[in-house]
Amino acid sequence: MLNVVYRLVAPRRFEVQFNDIDLSGKELVVRPTHLSICHADQRYYQGIRPAEVMKRKLPMALIHEGLGIVVHDPTGEYHSGDTVIMIPNMPTDTDPVIAENYRLSSKFRASSYDGFMQEHIALPKDRVVPLESSVDKEIAAFTELMSVSVHAIDRFDRFSHTRRNRVGIWGDGNLGYITAVFFKKMFPETKLYIFGVNYEKLAQFSFADGAFSVTDIPADLYVDHAFECVGGAASQRAIEQIIAHIEPEGTISLLGVSEYPVPIYTRMVLEKGLKFFGSSRSGREDFIKTVELYGKHPDIFGYLSNIVGARVPVRDISDMNRAFEMDIHKSIGKTIMIWDK
Repeated sequence: MLNVVYRLVAPRRFEVQFNDIDLSGKELVVRPTHLSICHADQRYYQGIRPAEVMKRKLPMALIHEGLGIVVHDPTGEYHSGDTVIMIPNMPTDTDPVIAENYRLSSKFRASSYDGFMQEHIALPKDRVVPLESSVDKEIAAFTELMSVSVHAIDRFDRFSHTRRNRVGIWGDGNLGYITAVFFKKMFPETKLYIFGVNYEKLAQFSFADGAFSVTDIPADLYVDHAFECVGGAASQRAIEQIIAHIEPEGTISLLGVSEYPVPIYTRMVLEKGLKFFGSSRSGREDFIKTVELYGKHPDIFGYLSNIVGARVPVRDISDMNRAFEMDIHKSIGKTIMIWDK
């Protein structure tokens, strides 16, 4: 089966290329329908990754957040038209200790392998998770990002001590908002405080127990544990504030991505006996748990609808460029491509 792939070949330049999908194998064939643009996609699209990285990665199809419909399943488990969420992490081996998303041998779509900007995608059966057709597909399109938050919260549950009276999330962007929504559902008894820089964004955290500007944090406000969802150069200041406002022996979850080393005040880390852990990407079990949470807490979609930004029908390369350019200039939210290929 001849397949069309839309690869980024240079900053802001997509080209049509082709590959072949073998229908005689065991893989499912999925037609993407809803794709969500991530900050990582934008770093490639705008060419703001280091030059040596761009040279090594391109040409490559972007997008690692998305869902689609099954068009072919040789095993008959899925029917034509079934909606599935596509998992971008691609493990190549097994390990009884290291999770699939942390194995150095794993590949990841739109990073070390072609992403979902294709007409059709061949996927092993364990790289999809079924989704009820009634679920809002524009929101479910960024299930991958939600699964990253769920993964980090599960790791928090494993790594942190049991005093969880107050937890803080630094970061008022998409990642901070999603992490807050799921944390409050998974730990409803814990008081949740949000720390950010944008008053308009902070106002959306109506379900939290408090929201504060990072320039006006009460001196006597302390949290037992914290999540850093800022990333970039601002993550240094966020980590400084977390260390200042966290109780001794607290756990700090790092989710924000930075291209450069971030200094950390180790003296206070040692003095307070703090525990840092990083979380990146997610695996199949995280996707399954995220979809289960959709069913248990359907009001999640009401909150998440607040961060659906532009909805862009995409039929050709000019539409692709338009979607990415709109995403650059958005003030808030996720840009969803309605992938009509």
